[in-house]
Amino acid sequence: MSSVVDAPSTRAHESRRPLSVGLIGAGRMGRSHLLAAAGLGLSIRSICDVNAKNLEAVGGEFNVEAARRLTTPEAFFLQAEVPELVIISTTADSHARLSIAAAEAGAKFILCEKPMATSVADCDRMLEACRRHGARLAINHQMRFMDQYVLVKNELATEAFGGLGSMNVVAGCFGLVMNGSHYFEAFRYLVDGPIVEVAARFDAAPMPSPRGPNFFDRSGHVQAVAASGRRMHIEAAADQGHGMTVTYAARRGHLIVDELEGVYHAVCRKPEHRDMPATRFGMPWLRREHCFPQADNVGPTSAVLTALITENNAPSGEDGRAVVAALAAAYRSHDEGGRMVRIADNSSDDDRVFPWA
Repeated sequence: MSSVVDAPSTRAHESRRPLSVGLIGAGRMGRSHLLAAAGLGLSIRSICDVNAKNLEAVGGEFNVEAARRLTTPEAFFLQAEVPELVIISTTADSHARLSIAAAEAGAKFILCEKPMATSVADCDRMLEACRRHGARLAINHQMRFMDQYVLVKNELATEAFGGLGSMNVVAGCFGLVMNGSHYFEAFRYLVDGPIVEVAARFDAAPMPSPRGPNFFDRSGHVQAVAASGRRMHIEAAADQGHGMTVTYAARRGHLIVDELEGVYHAVCRKPEHRDMPATRFGMPWLRREHCFPQADNVGPTSAVLTALITENNAPSGEDGRAVVAALAAAYRSHDEGGRMVRIADNSSDDDRVFPWA
């Protein structure tokens, strides 16, 4: 399983019939979800997409009978038996509506793509519906199962590095929601705690989305601060055209990770100099290289699905909401000249709807 560390076991479910799966949104990411589900031995029962070509291609690949290739969510939820696991891989503006409908229809498990929703209020409605109907909700933020974060977290905790100070992302012009949302979740995972403050300055022009003319993302830079005081910086502006590189600055060293290449360089003080003050930043050092599998969509999604089904450390709806709340604070900060915004003080923006895909 590429780029996944210690995916939870599904043995608890091997003795029973395969869990039935239904997919809404049979595009590129939807297909990855079905590859993950099929690899886990789940029963792919029905798919839904407004695009007939997607239905034909994905339905044929996964042997979904024609009667269960559905063109509307209404038809999907009117099935005699709604699948036990519903995967929602549509654009973000429909996540809340479809997740709530899945819970109301009796789905036991719901896996929703990120971002969780286009407003914090919609996240809350999703959470409330799942609580009311007993559905277990996960958001496809995969970072806690990926080598490039699990290995880094373990390395940073060693005596050689002495704990994380800051996470510094320098990337090509990726969307601060579409890709940056994963880094918010990665940072929360690495520091084992919430983000409490966010500041941002976006590039002047919004980023059009390939998913349609009504969707927009932003490029630029963001700073996030955890409750512990540790920091994350994302620099992904429109004048940068390559790469996803993260430098983790620790008490006694740096980890420099090229996420696209699948390699990181570990640089730390020699043991005899570990207790020197931080001001002695140029002490003699040790350096080594570590390679990890390049990330794909299928392996990490498989780990999230497994964690959801086995109720073992899946990225929850509450986790997804925390990311959306941090993004909302970033937008508020940009609107107000880049000032630091406390997430807890930004509830007036809970109903603000963003044009995310």
